[in-house]
Amino acid sequence: MAVPWLSVLWALPIVGAVVVILLPASLRSAAKYAGLAVSLGVLAVALVLAARFDPSGPRYQFVEDHPWIRSFGTGYILGVDGIALALVVLTAVLMPLLLIAGWRDADNRPGFRDRGPHGYVALMLAVEGMVLISLTALDILLFYVFFEAMLIPMYFLIGGFGGGRSSANSDVAGSAAPAAAVKFLLYNLFGGLIMLAALVGLYVATAESPAFTGGTFDVRAISEAVTNGTFVIQPAMAHLIFGGFLFAFAVKAPLWPLHRWLPDAAVQATPASAVLMMAVMDKVGTFGMLRYCLPLFPDSAALFRPVVAGCAVVGIIYGAILAIGQTDVMRLIAYTSISHFGFIILGIFAMTSQGQSGSTLYMVNHGISTAALFLIAGFLVSRRGTRVIADYGGVQKVAPVLAGTFLVAGLATLSLPGLAPFISEFLVLIGTFTRFPVLAVLAALALVLSAVYVLWMYQRMMTGPVTEGNETITDLRPRELLVVAPLIVLLVVLGVYPKPALDVINPAVEHTMTAIHQTDPAPTVTTGATR
Repeated sequence: MAVPWLSVLWALPIVGAVVVILLPASLRSAAKYAGLAVSLGVLAVALVLAARFDPSGPRYQFVEDHPWIRSFGTGYILGVDGIALALVVLTAVLMPLLLIAGWRDADNRPGFRDRGPHGYVALMLAVEGMVLISLTALDILLFYVFFEAMLIPMYFLIGGFGGGRSSANSDVAGSAAPAAAVKFLLYNLFGGLIMLAALVGLYVATAESPAFTGGTFDVRAISEAVTNGTFVIQPAMAHLIFGGFLFAFAVKAPLWPLHRWLPDAAVQATPASAVLMMAVMDKVGTFGMLRYCLPLFPDSAALFRPVVAGCAVVGIIYGAILAIGQTDVMRLIAYTSISHFGFIILGIFAMTSQGQSGSTLYMVNHGISTAALFLIAGFLVSRRGTRVIADYGGVQKVAPVLAGTFLVAGLATLSLPGLAPFISEFLVLIGTFTRFPVLAVLAALALVLSAVYVLWMYQRMMTGPVTEGNETITDLRPRELLVVAPLIVLLVVLGVYPKPALDVINPAVEHTMTAIHQTDPAPTVTTGATR
């Protein structure tokens, strides 16, 4: 009997979360170590999947297909393609590092009766498990259930454990965290509600279509029927259903102008849980665009791609400009993520092989670079007790390793050649230029703007004379180095040699391009030239 690897993958963190929360209150350290052990187990399973995945094989591999609610035509269907596998590995790699980075985040939290570490670790594992099943689900209803469910543990991570770490007024910070959590929840629940309506519409359409024996939520069957032309939805209805899915994913991603929840949530959450949200959970939104919006509604996606691409470019420039104007280091990094998500969405809706390969790789690279930059900034803020950029200065003289790693992470964020995000951003711009040259040129302006906000931030915080109050800042501790070092290594390795990742991603992108009947624009050649 074959091992159900994908079920093990997502069930392990969910079961681990239950075990951790049931441990006695006195076993605070045991709860942390148990969570770390579970996350390492998930990483081991993800590496097994990556080792056994055949890029030249079927599109979906490790498939598990079992009936769930027969009367609704829904099943427990799991499988991964190259795009999903890349995000699965990213999630599994980051989680142990985030648990180590947030080792003391839940200590001495009032109101938890000495069970703060239990709750914190359990919620982190719960988010991981729900993200993993969302990435591997091939049944749209199954995907939707966990797409919404992951909001609950994330809400408690922001509202229950966030705030107060970097404000002189702990009362203000303590009230801001629940407010940010509510804002996060309302935005995403509203997006999910719109998606639910679209999901019902899609089910009704499949039930009425002769292409199926009854209503179905199987994304494989629906996308195949759409590709071969046996399943056709009236254009107006298709546009509405497509819009419902896109809206939910755009909120989660987030895409301008649906981004307003992200800066507050990222600032108020602990650094580890903020990275979990931005680098892992939000990727489900961009993944959903690739998995559902394009293959299920290719005509609608092609019709509205200029609008979506335009919003993405606005988000790229908007996020970069607002990052330049920030006085709060954590909020600055949060706005950079809005800009980077714009690049990801731009590449997806360029509908070129380079654009979509670059977008998928960008999801991975953004997760690593954001994790490095946000966590190092969090380590610094925890030492100084303030997020205000003006309160820093001369940090590189008292903490050279911290400043050096911060610089590398910052240079990765501005896509310096030789570091991981450069390749993915370059692919996105190339892929976009062949389809939307003007939008590609406008998006390229962010390269200049990113240099401004990263280098200016580093100059103000790390260089110059040591500002009063920074004399006692210590350098990175062994636990923190254990977190930062792997991220820096990954940024360099994927920047120099991204081929292993692209070898897995490219076949899945080719499948998507074929399914939506899109080809790369042919190069234009000027005629009449003389030699």
